[in-house]
Amino acid sequence: MKIPNVFISYSHDNQEHKKWVLELASRLRNNGIDAILDQFKLQPGDDLTHFMETNLVTADKIIMVCTDKYVEKANNGEGGVGYEKMIITSNLMKKITGNKIIPLIRQNLTLKVPIFLKTKKYINFSDQNIFEYNYDELVRTIHNSPLFKEPPVGDNPFQPVQKVKLDGDIEFLHNILRIIVKTYNGDYIIEIDEIISSLSISKLLAEIGLIKLVKLGYLRWHRTNESVLLTEKGKYYLFENGFL
Repeated sequence: MKIPNVFISYSHDNQEHKKWVLELASRLRNNGIDAILDQFKLQPGDDLTHFMETNLVTADKIIMVCTDKYVEKANNGEGGVGYEKMIITSNLMKKITGNKIIPLIRQNLTLKVPIFLKTKKYINFSDQNIFEYNYDELVRTIHNSPLFKEPPVGDNPFQPVQKVKLDGDIEFLHNILRIIVKTYNGDYIIEIDEIISSLSISKLLAEIGLIKLVKLGYLRWHRTNESVLLTEKGKYYLFENGFL
């Protein structure tokens, strides 16, 4: 898996702020992120302009630490912050699209970002009491590992189930469904071993029957294929075919 590299843009407001940014970058590196920071990379005599141009273009993500002074410099086009803003908004940076830029707000009484970032969703690091929560969100964003994953879309509970002819031995497949109805315990989950025991068949034959029912959408596998769960479509099939 590729290690994401992240360029950190910030203003040198004071020593306390520089230390905060340095600690943030160090912690990001400890969490599998190649945080690119001038305090790590630049020595006296190095070309600051080349450093900014190169890393702004090649970074996977760009973190912009928005203090009041940073926002003011970006809006007024002042100093290194203003130059970075010019690069990002120029034609040279057509690759910077979507969610590549992550604004971090670190302010006292305001919640401002530079004008050219006003449509971006930011993470507010102003309150130290919820730093860990916001840091977790930042790391998850960079690693593309959201806390909540979108669940799959289920069946329409109001759409009638089509009359589908079951392939193969329909009575055999119906016997499997009858066992599921008979052993109903509130969630229509049944172990494969119970089907094997009730029908006195081999595990292979039971699995073949279940695979057919899964493909038809009446069942889905549960707990690493050791059991099955009746779907909404399956429930309607049972109802419309007189199993209930």
